Amino acid sequence: MAIMTTTETLQRRRRNAMAVLARSDAAAIAERLAAIATPSCADLRQPENGLVMVRGRIGGDGAAFNLGEATVSRAAVRLASGEVGFGYALGRDLDKARAIALCDAMLQSADHVELVEHQVLAPLRARIEANITSQAEQTAATKVDFYTLVRGEG
Repeated sequence: MAIMTTTETLQRRRRNAMAVLARSDAAAIAERLAAIATPSCADLRQPENGLVMVRGRIGGDGAAFNLGEATVSRAAVRLASGEVGFGYALGRDLDKARAIALCDAMLQSADHVELVEHQVLAPLRARIEANITSQAEQTAATKVDFYTLVRGEG
């Protein structure tokens, strides 16, 4: 079993956090951040909208092609203690991109990492899992079992 370095642990933590934040809506993130004391920060990059090219592959293993463009919002912040966070969100939600950037910066700060994990990410993760479970139950309720009837004598 390989021993993970501090850098690998931080990268994994940030990757998992970004997955949760990207799937959460802006209001839910703002609600969780409002419940904690966030440190002062400065915008390194004002939240802005832009476009990215979405690429695809036919069958998952064919040659890559440009599928189309998607609108994204991005932001970058620096905490007073020096940590820099980046946030990207699909769509035109500037507030969400900035909130994600703030969470990213706080995850890199030893003073704030546990607070963000327990007060922001854990409730958002639970909400996402509840939505997935609810959606699975609704889908299962519409399931139709097909079977073949054998007719005739014999």
